[in-house]
Amino acid sequence: MLSFAEYLALFAQSPAAFSRDASRYLRDAFDHFGVDEVERPWGTERRYRLFDQAFATGEQTLFGQEPIQAAIAAVLDGFVREGRANRLVLLHGPNGSAKTTVVRCLMHALEAYSKTDEGALYRFSWVFPRGADGGNIGFGDTASDGDESYAHLPEHRVAARLPSELRENPLLLLPPDARSEFLSSNLGDVSRAPISLRDGEISHKNQQIFQALLTAYRGDLARVYQHISVERYYISKRYRVGAITIGPEMAVDARERQITADRSVGSLPASLSAISLFESFGELVDGAAGLIEFSDLLKRPLEAWKYLLLAIENGEVALPFSTMSIDSVMVASSNELHLNAFRQVPDFNSFRGRLVLVRVPYLRTVTDERAIYDTQILPQVTQHVAPHTSYVAALWAVLTRLRRARADRYVDPEVGRIAADLMPIEKAELYARGVVPLRLSADDAKRLASSIDKVYDEAQEGVSYEGLTGASPREIRMLLLEAAADPDAECLHPALVLSRIAAFCERDDYAFLHDDIDRGYGDHAGFVKIARERWLDLVDRELRAATGLVDESQYLTLFERYVAHVANHVKGERVENAVTGNSEDADAELMERVEKMIQAGDDPNFRADLIGRVAGFAIDHPDQDVDYVTLFPRYIARLKESYFGERREQIAIIARDTLALLSGARIESLDPDRAARASATREALHRASYNDTSARIALAELVAERYSP
Repeated sequence: MLSFAEYLALFAQSPAAFSRDASRYLRDAFDHFGVDEVERPWGTERRYRLFDQAFATGEQTLFGQEPIQAAIAAVLDGFVREGRANRLVLLHGPNGSAKTTVVRCLMHALEAYSKTDEGALYRFSWVFPRGADGGNIGFGDTASDGDESYAHLPEHRVAARLPSELRENPLLLLPPDARSEFLSSNLGDVSRAPISLRDGEISHKNQQIFQALLTAYRGDLARVYQHISVERYYISKRYRVGAITIGPEMAVDARERQITADRSVGSLPASLSAISLFESFGELVDGAAGLIEFSDLLKRPLEAWKYLLLAIENGEVALPFSTMSIDSVMVASSNELHLNAFRQVPDFNSFRGRLVLVRVPYLRTVTDERAIYDTQILPQVTQHVAPHTSYVAALWAVLTRLRRARADRYVDPEVGRIAADLMPIEKAELYARGVVPLRLSADDAKRLASSIDKVYDEAQEGVSYEGLTGASPREIRMLLLEAAADPDAECLHPALVLSRIAAFCERDDYAFLHDDIDRGYGDHAGFVKIARERWLDLVDRELRAATGLVDESQYLTLFERYVAHVANHVKGERVENAVTGNSEDADAELMERVEKMIQAGDDPNFRADLIGRVAGFAIDHPDQDVDYVTLFPRYIARLKESYFGERREQIAIIARDTLALLSGARIESLDPDRAARASATREALHRASYNDTSARIALAELVAERYSP
């Protein structure tokens, strides 16, 4: 609790913080929680930590969607430059694309920020004390407490307290000239203050009280300010303070009611009791000085929210007895169907200049999509969840959202040709990890790797953009939970989830399931088979590692030796034998064997080009060892496959033995080495988060598909 004078002194200590309007306050919340640089295959993006919701335990994180975060921050920057939030931010996209999550993150961030010292917020109330005899005080000198403020009176001395329901800045109580001078002396330049503070006025109710007191005290402002109590408040969505969501109701979102007719304020002085005081209430009032969300705005009839034209343009709403000023950031959401219909309405042009359209598509990266299920859905599952369960669901969902690239949209026709030739799974891998298809030539692979940003951005062009249609996280949530509820399921595993998805593809009540198939895109039933193959690839990789037949470092060591010999061969130098110490010619047999394994072909310049790329990496990264996996992913992958291909029969035997062990068979009759291998593989799979049941299911599927006798 502060007196008005104490508030002015506090304001002078930090004028920039206390002179903020709603848009500046929200933008400062972005900066308060900080930002991270996120490396994506298409480039570096800024991620604002407020969307990670680390301060809001149990709340939903916004996964991915960094372009949306940047767009909102840029809009707020524009509001700050213009001095007020003079447009409605309309988040539009398909159902379930995280529009609501975006706004929820903003509201929770405001709540957390308002609890910090940097985010302190203040509002004022009118305080009317009781007289010394316990009666109601009037305006006579005998009842005055002198120069002391009534803000610190104990409650038993307070006859009535009238809050400013719009949470107006207490500085608005200063007359315009005095306010301008005060702002100039504290900010250095009055133009640095938002318009609402420079030119704004207190509400009609507060103005009536102010004038009545000023008249009663014969123009003595100090006596008027005695009645001002300034108190800190906190933004709260739960209690509808500065954060409010308005659903698609068919009513104006603010109203008025007379308060002087209420017996609870019958203790007001006679001079005020004779005035008809009306206070504003409703959703717009609850969201004053904060964030207002109009959920599914375009589901309302246009007449029900046409008043927003003036509210957005002038920051005012006309009520029956007064005009209410609005200092709030207004955000709305809509799906594409309703937005497209709104574009056809003649009034759309009137609104277009007052709207900022921010597109919110579905996620297009498997890693981000998977994180949603891992954090928000699978923790609700009580039984064991097998590894890769969320992966297959996320992969299928992302594949349903991808669209074939249009070659004519690319400046470089070669890049357009390569992009248009990408299969859905190749595009998904490109977005997720920057992996280019192994089938591409070396030149095409380099060209695509350097143009991932162009492929990613091209997909967002036009009305029918990538991420507009496809499976939403809501459908995947339903399928995962249905699979988990299967009474016959021993655990939740990828095979069960994929079977549910396959059945889902047979339904006809989801529009995206009727997409036309374009070179594999839109083949949602086919995506189930692709997701299954990728799952088996992962299980196969885990099995290989679990067998212990080949240490991954072995083939990397082999490739390093190969590069060393090639480097000396290209330069015409001899190689020092690590064992004998003698200088020898480069090992031609080693080079030819490795080149056969990595399918180098007959290019006479292959070795020189390879050494050139190694040298280029060393120049660009002088303090790092050469990262061959990053530099030559295709060659390393082929070398790895060749290594395991040579040991395929051994792996198959261990896989079948391990499956028998997991199925309860007695393996004592096996050769002791085979039995030991099976037991060791089982333990390794346990360390990889499998239990016996999930390992048995995964190995049974893998053996049936790839290791049958």
